[in-house]
Amino acid sequence: VSDIHQATVAKVVPTPNNGYPEVVAIHHDKDEQGNRSVIWFSFQKTKYLYDGEEKKQFHSVPFPVDRKFEFYKDWKGFNEVADIENANRIFGDNKLELIVPEFSELFKERATAPFFVFQVFCVTLWCLDEYWYYSIFTLVMLVMFEATLVQQQLRNLREIRSMGSKPYMINVYRQRRWRLISSCELVPGDICSIVRYNDDRTIPCDMLLLRGPCIVDEAMLTGESVPQMKEPIEDVEGSTYLDVTQHSKLHILSGGTKVVQHTPPSKHDSGLRSGDNGCIAYVLRTGFHTSQGKLLRTILFGVKRVTANNLETFCFILFLLIFAIAAAAYVWIKGTEDPSRNRYKLFLECTFILTSVVPPELPIELSLAVNSSLMSLIKLGIYCTEPFRIPFAGKVDVCCFDKTGTLTSDNFVVTGIAGLKEDSNITNITEAPMETLRILGTCHSLAKLDDTFVGDPLEKAALKAIDWSFTKDDIAIPKKGLRQTLRIVHRFHFSSALKRMSVICSMQTPQSSASNYIITTKGAPETLKNMLIMITGDSALTACHVAKELEIVTKPTLILKKINDNWRWQSIDRTINMPLMQVEQRNEFVSKFCFCITGEGLPEIMQTKISKGRQTLFEILLPFVQVFARMAPKQKEIVITTLRERGFVTLMCGDGTNDVGALKHANVGVALLTNAPQPKASTTPVMSSKDLPIDNGDVDESKKSGSSSKRFLVDRKGKKLSESPKTKKDVQTSVESSVAKMLKDLDDGDQASIVKLGDASIASPFTFKFSSIICTTHIIRQGRCTLVTTLQMFKILALNALILAYSQSVLYLDGIKFSDSQATLQGVLLAGCFLFISRSKPLQNLSKQRPLPNIFNAYTILTVLCQFFVHFACLVFLVQEAKALIPPKEEEFVDLEAKFKPNLINSVVYLISITLQISTFAVNHRGHPFMGSLTENKPLLYSIVLSSTVIGLMAVGLAPGISEHFEIVEIPVELRSKLTCVLVADFIVAYILDRCCLWMLGEAKLKS
Repeated sequence: VSDIHQATVAKVVPTPNNGYPEVVAIHHDKDEQGNRSVIWFSFQKTKYLYDGEEKKQFHSVPFPVDRKFEFYKDWKGFNEVADIENANRIFGDNKLELIVPEFSELFKERATAPFFVFQVFCVTLWCLDEYWYYSIFTLVMLVMFEATLVQQQLRNLREIRSMGSKPYMINVYRQRRWRLISSCELVPGDICSIVRYNDDRTIPCDMLLLRGPCIVDEAMLTGESVPQMKEPIEDVEGSTYLDVTQHSKLHILSGGTKVVQHTPPSKHDSGLRSGDNGCIAYVLRTGFHTSQGKLLRTILFGVKRVTANNLETFCFILFLLIFAIAAAAYVWIKGTEDPSRNRYKLFLECTFILTSVVPPELPIELSLAVNSSLMSLIKLGIYCTEPFRIPFAGKVDVCCFDKTGTLTSDNFVVTGIAGLKEDSNITNITEAPMETLRILGTCHSLAKLDDTFVGDPLEKAALKAIDWSFTKDDIAIPKKGLRQTLRIVHRFHFSSALKRMSVICSMQTPQSSASNYIITTKGAPETLKNMLIMITGDSALTACHVAKELEIVTKPTLILKKINDNWRWQSIDRTINMPLMQVEQRNEFVSKFCFCITGEGLPEIMQTKISKGRQTLFEILLPFVQVFARMAPKQKEIVITTLRERGFVTLMCGDGTNDVGALKHANVGVALLTNAPQPKASTTPVMSSKDLPIDNGDVDESKKSGSSSKRFLVDRKGKKLSESPKTKKDVQTSVESSVAKMLKDLDDGDQASIVKLGDASIASPFTFKFSSIICTTHIIRQGRCTLVTTLQMFKILALNALILAYSQSVLYLDGIKFSDSQATLQGVLLAGCFLFISRSKPLQNLSKQRPLPNIFNAYTILTVLCQFFVHFACLVFLVQEAKALIPPKEEEFVDLEAKFKPNLINSVVYLISITLQISTFAVNHRGHPFMGSLTENKPLLYSIVLSSTVIGLMAVGLAPGISEHFEIVEIPVELRSKLTCVLVADFIVAYILDRCCLWMLGEAKLKS
């Protein structure tokens, strides 16, 4: 429709990798006055309103998260019932409510998906060609597969529904008095009282802390086990606008987190106080719009079935379609030469050939491969909320690491204080002046929780080293010397933008009632240098030292420094000093030096244009910079986004609090939980000693896992047939058990892939429950294994499709076709091989070699064509040999509609065809250096050996019962030896050709 007011439904297409398009109902309501029409719809638990006045488009519901602080301070809650009802109408209830649909509803949704419809269409074609058992087998497999996925989806939905906070009674200030209401009735704008509960009750929604500080456990949201201190906005400048991104760490209480300690507001202030002595907070966001709701939506809608790149898949299928069209055209042209032939049957066969290029099992195989990867990562303690990123991990060009707490340990031992003397010696703690001790004892964000300190490990180590005690009331007391107590009056918490923090303290001397006030401050050297006479330390040197220790830099390092108002490149020992623009001759300098850029120098090289061209010096140098020192969070984002714009697939590893932006912008973001508790026994990561050591020829995981930086250190661097079936019932039983095994394995893999709150961090698609960077090598190894598995599946499916296209065209016109039981056996044996090839495991060692990042590439095309022509030649040769042993045909045209009758040519073609298809698994299994070899993948090896044995026994006539059931005639002795020799030669030649193509074109080059 052209008029939005007449529309009843809308199709909503989400951004990439955020679920599937959906048709939703459009609602038309009246506003509170009943005058204006309010048009809205709900998609993925998010409400969207239509702006009919200005932008003429839909937008998400605007929550009150961008007002001035003075607005929140002055707000006294809702005074009128009409205002509450209006807010409820706009924002809805505060419920993380998930309606679990019926099985039939979900199955109908999947059964009407284009690919499933196409699969059913293919099955219908086979039925029309009288392949009843094969059609039923395939249809049952597809229906059971989709039903299993629906069942698992229902299980996941029920589990996600149980993750949300349960409603409870909470104190809310409405209509000028405090009253108890259910937490699910909260709306943005409500004033609430927040207290500590001894049970599992959590904060019901996102709130702004107005009065009274508290300490919050955010493990269920970020995965971090260290409680966070939250400060009210009482002393914040009123004209400042609330910025959720900037202020969330200090002033915002997130839904789903738990209060572990709270301090009632001061009795001396005139602000609101509740009867339960709780902290006062303003409701900002409710329902699925909260931080917890967004994480649940990511888990719920961000998980989509992972496939290869759609464009590449389309190109690959288009490539196969060329051969299919040629085969179909051949059948039609040759078939119509007989005027008496049924054109309908001929058209049916041509359609059958065209559809064969898209194998029905393709989505099943890709799902199996990804589920296997998810399950393997979870066993290692790595949780993934966005599985589509796993193949990206196999393509990583650059790994970036935060230094503090990521590359370096956060278990600090204080040896002394530097910079107090003119020489470079370190001053012992016992010799430090009182002013220095006061800074260390008060200028921190530590809090006393029960009998322990919570906060920054460095600050805890410093307080322990100076031997001061710290009380719950924020009073610091020296244990030795002059017992002069300092009480923290107000903290100006550390700001990553300002790079400093300050504290106002009242200082009291024993036997004196007077109080003196002092301000203690600490921060980055470049920030404090204008405030202090002496500047201590150089963080760039620290970063370079860490990079050298980790062998990330192996050449002399040049640091970008400002010397006498000029930016220059200076070596660590200051023996080399060069102008900024001299590095334009990058080929000369990259071979000799490594580069370090500081946060202070980054804007300079971002603004500096090179002499020739439009690029900046930053864009030119970025891929060659090994160390970035003193980078602000926004600068980290700039580095990551610029790398991505330059075409580098980037991995970022850091903590889930300071590096959120960079982790989100990276192709593969990995959040480390620096103080995570040991997982339960059932989820203990399986890390054997084999996970740690590395072969000499490979990359050292412990040092060069993705080798990167201070804040970014960038390195350049078959189902078994239990017995001979005698009857068709036995065949069906075997088929059903094979399908059941596949579905059970798929189901087991899916069950492990559901990510729970507390396991995942909102900061990153990958979360590791420990603080070791070894997780990056696990993710890269698993990503490469998944990527290579997908590639080899496409190769195998392509070869099988080409063999099928030939047998369905040229051989079909000769009257050669397979019986129903033959097609069923072929399907069972191939299903077993496909099942087990998707279970490939990565090697323990991370190889220097890189897998090909794309499916549609020169190696794949060349090896598929070469192998197909070898198979084609063998098939043609053996068919001619078989034809020579039977009497020539008397009729000019073969009756294509005649019922199947077993004969020598049919039996030979069937045995050749199924042998070639099974051998493609052995030939195209990649194995080392990205996954276990064929001999290490025992299930696949046994499946191939068993399938080959069954076919071999039928070929040489040693299993007459099997041959009779599957309508295979006895092969003449003179043909058996030729058949065996040609098939062995086919395997050897195909293997050699594939390995030659692999040697020439099979290794990806690192992007330069």
